[in-house]
Amino acid sequence: MPISPGTLPCITPATALFLDFDGTLVALASQPELVQVPPTLTATLAALSGQLNGALALVSGRPLFDLDHFLAPLQLPAAAEHGAQRRAPDGRLHSAPWADLHHVIEAAQALVQQHPGLRLERKTLALSLHYRHAPELETLCLQVMREAVERSTGIDLMQGKFVIDLKPAGVSKGTAIAGFMDEAPFAGRLPLFAGDDVTDEAGFEAVQRMGGQAIKVGPGPTLAQHRCAGVAELAAWLQAATTTVTPAVCGNGTERLSA
Repeated sequence: MPISPGTLPCITPATALFLDFDGTLVALASQPELVQVPPTLTATLAALSGQLNGALALVSGRPLFDLDHFLAPLQLPAAAEHGAQRRAPDGRLHSAPWADLHHVIEAAQALVQQHPGLRLERKTLALSLHYRHAPELETLCLQVMREAVERSTGIDLMQGKFVIDLKPAGVSKGTAIAGFMDEAPFAGRLPLFAGDDVTDEAGFEAVQRMGGQAIKVGPGPTLAQHRCAGVAELAAWLQAATTTVTPAVCGNGTERLSA
């Protein structure tokens, strides 16, 4: 879908706001634990959540523990591990069926032992193989992990920015957003989702299918109708919306779309 120039969409009282974390709210780091949370981010998210009567959720590939740790003491509704886990607004935890990760864990561990530049990140229901420090190993990592998935059942493989994610089949950021949209306070609102990676495309497709809007943060092909240049621009848009969430508020004038 072509991206038309213009401003980022409005956050209104009827918005259900969904936000990715890495590459969207915080800049990517060399290791997942090294991300730097902007000093105003937690306050901005808390203010927006209050103005939207709680209709703000994080939709991330990270585990729930990570999201809560980085945004403490704020604890938002959140979809974690690419939709494998979802914490509803009332605190209930919805989890995908357990998938047998035996073969993929073995394959990933063998790669990490052979190549110190790789890193294996194990989560509750999923895992990630990071090759940011060894990009020349991308083809090998994909080949080995695809072969491991073929020997397994109920596992999907996704490739993101210098990372290969393995998660239970049938869940995605799109299914997680759809789950939120069936519940108060999200139900009956128009969804708006911002994300930066290939793994966010399922979320973009879902919100646009529901009549909502999507924002791609940074470069790259996308289904999203809107784009902003990076984390700082998205932060300015969010901060401007905290002043007053009305149909007239569309940012601070700095969020022109990149073609």
